[in-house]
Amino acid sequence: MAEGLVQIGEVAEWLGLSLRTIRHYEEVGLVVPERTPGGFRLYNETDIGRLALVKRMKPLGFSLEEMRDLLDITDRIAAGDDDPTLLGRLHLFERAVADRAERLREQLAMAREFAEQLRRQRLAARPPRVGS
Repeated sequence: MAEGLVQIGEVAEWLGLSLRTIRHYEEVGLVVPERTPGGFRLYNETDIGRLALVKRMKPLGFSLEEMRDLLDITDRIAAGDDDPTLLGRLHLFERAVADRAERLREQLAMAREFAEQLRRQRLAARPPRVGS
């Protein structure tokens, strides 16, 4: 195996993604691993970083197009592109993540409140113990 390249199974284990998910992200163009002559996928550090970023975006409800856009922005910045609009676009993603995280915090608070309400109802409905 080439220096610094790892196979899909190792990437899946490191990132906690399924092989199927990683293959899907390749099919939609979010990551493009190298291939051995035998067709095995080999991922470098950049590929793994891209997959880790996508993994963080997925539970926040970002679309594949939004993922693609953010990956393009981060690739261009990493390559030294000094287009001033890139930082503005990156800032928009930062705000979107903060907004989505706040919505998740609100949903979590509501879920906890609901669970507590159910617990209180269960305790109130408990039949009296005999012999107490």
